[in-house]
Amino acid sequence: MDLVSLKEMIQKGESETVEFKKSTALLSAICETLCGFLNGKGGKVLIGVSSEGKVVGQTISDSTLREIAESIKKFEPPPIIEMSRVEIPDKKVVIVLTACPTHSDVPYVFQGRPFQRIGSTTSKMPQQAYQRLLLERNHNNHRWEIEIADGYRLDDLDEEEIRHTIRMGIEVGRLPEYRAEGIPTILDKLGLRKNQRLLNAAVVLFGKKFLPEFTQCQLRLARFKGVDKAEFIDQTQLLGNAFHLLNESMLFLRRHLPIAGKILPGVLERSDEPLFPLVALREALVNAFCHRTYTSPGGAVSIAIFDDRLEIWNDGNLPFGLIPADLKKDHTSHQRNPVIANTFYNRGLIEKWGRGTQKIVSLCVKAGHPEPDFCEQSGSFVVCFLPSAYIAPYRVSHDLTERHRQILQSLSASLGKGITFTEIKLAFTDPPADRTLRDDFQHLKRLRLIDVSGHGRGAKWYLTGAYENKAE
Repeated sequence: MDLVSLKEMIQKGESETVEFKKSTALLSAICETLCGFLNGKGGKVLIGVSSEGKVVGQTISDSTLREIAESIKKFEPPPIIEMSRVEIPDKKVVIVLTACPTHSDVPYVFQGRPFQRIGSTTSKMPQQAYQRLLLERNHNNHRWEIEIADGYRLDDLDEEEIRHTIRMGIEVGRLPEYRAEGIPTILDKLGLRKNQRLLNAAVVLFGKKFLPEFTQCQLRLARFKGVDKAEFIDQTQLLGNAFHLLNESMLFLRRHLPIAGKILPGVLERSDEPLFPLVALREALVNAFCHRTYTSPGGAVSIAIFDDRLEIWNDGNLPFGLIPADLKKDHTSHQRNPVIANTFYNRGLIEKWGRGTQKIVSLCVKAGHPEPDFCEQSGSFVVCFLPSAYIAPYRVSHDLTERHRQILQSLSASLGKGITFTEIKLAFTDPPADRTLRDDFQHLKRLRLIDVSGHGRGAKWYLTGAYENKAE
């Protein structure tokens, strides 16, 4: 750096990555700032510049350099701190110390204490943040997914699921043609073996046997009555590989979420889609399986459906440096389990790194729903899907019977002209009792899916505008 570049930097002022210090008499504070830089994006401390941005310079001696070197030794882990000098008039210099963080070494401490940089201020890092960074470092250096799955052999894996993954990867252009190769070779190319031994990631992705070592390969499914967890309508717990659990999750959601697609004459089943976009739900689940923490034996991916919301939970907080609000805008991809995530990517279940949460938001808004909520709670990450106002304050989840569906199809066939109770009853091959059918009508009306105009025998029923809009 020359004097012109130095002055340009000073003119921009102090920031998240630049700090001014008048002299090495403030060496302790200088090192605290360097520590904050190391635990962040890196940065430069300009020694010989006043807090007002005036270049005052400093005379350096061998003693000064020794003091700086001795202070740098007080960092743990040993950091990369580069030193350069910029000469100024009066035979003085400005010392530039540049902190170059190594991600795998974060968090750094100076004299046993961690520091952080927020804006242009250096402060002691909160203990909770420090502990979280330590866990991140331990995870990065000793990832559970790449540890050896002791006692597991090739015949403990689902060969058909492995080959299906290869077929899907070839179809979407993510994998080359190597269908004829053996399972060991395929696993090696997917990074799922080390020295011919299976990794934990291989069991998570393709395992057939999970007890007693892999109890965390679990899926919890629950449909609750009401808006809390006081009473179940349906619940189940499953053990399985990630692709099997993903399929079971989607089946459960289809079973318990209301239909939201337009009822078209003769194609009822093809239009029977869940209230929330299937692609958004699948994206949230794929994220859960890829980014969850697998180190806890009792861990799981969980789906909870309430009357007013749908929640998808997975163990583990966001990687350090990310907050829930970041997920709705462009952000870097921090993969907790890159080997597992890469297999999902090769199979075509992940489109772009770091874009999944934005895709979820976009799909839900496009479908007419509010943006989903992303939050951290009790050591877990939660995606909460909320319905559009047309169904509130009624139910996110309701079970429509075959009679309900036939009523909706009959009303759709009327092309908006409406149809009488008698005409709808005649559409049934084996019509139910009048009272039963009228109860069905009232149920659909309470859900704001249908409405009626007129009175008595001439009254005509029709699909509501809200339902039609929802279907488009």
